[in-house]
Amino acid sequence: MSRLILSLDGQLLKEIVLDKERLTIGRRPHNDLQIDNLAVSGQHAMVTTLGPDSFLEDLDSTNGTAVNGHAIRKYHLQDGDLIEIGKYKLKYVNEAAVTSSSASAKAPAGDAVPPSGTAIGDTVSLGPAHKPAAPMPPDAFLRVLSGANSGKELPLSKSATTFGKPGTLVVSVMKRPQGYFLTHVEGAVRATVNAQPVGDQPYPLVHRDKINVAGIQLEMCFKS
Repeated sequence: MSRLILSLDGQLLKEIVLDKERLTIGRRPHNDLQIDNLAVSGQHAMVTTLGPDSFLEDLDSTNGTAVNGHAIRKYHLQDGDLIEIGKYKLKYVNEAAVTSSSASAKAPAGDAVPPSGTAIGDTVSLGPAHKPAAPMPPDAFLRVLSGANSGKELPLSKSATTFGKPGTLVVSVMKRPQGYFLTHVEGAVRATVNAQPVGDQPYPLVHRDKINVAGIQLEMCFKS
């Protein structure tokens, strides 16, 4: 499970477990995480958690939100990231990523170890022997319909497949037991599915959906 560790000037203040889909951060009391400081906007930022993945979004705050020293609008958090809101710092800890790294380090010679670029959430945590793994949706891919890469196929084999044009529009397709979901990651413009803009909530994809990402046309395809 992932969590945030809040600190100020090196002093640990609070630990927040990300055990629900949305967590709001701000100065006002109604926020899930209230930071009573004038440098923090009334509703400053939000963390959306989908399975092992968490996304940080700045909610048009006055002073902005930074991750590892860089201002962000929406960002896919990675284990160890340091979020800065005013003088406060929030360290993002993803236990799934830590478990994956430990397992790789302990693997005996000759065993297949996932490459370092494996997306968070790709490692399956083994529960009790009597508890079967959650069924996953059928294999799928995105077929490019326009541009220089027309006809190419982008496999959706990872738990999160992120693509787009950095600085313009970046999206991610999340693979979950319930299906595939398109999520906005960053960019002022929005992707569309069947000509409908994708909002802040994950958009469920079905076979033959037509997706437009910054002018690139794609088609959602399930393997038979």
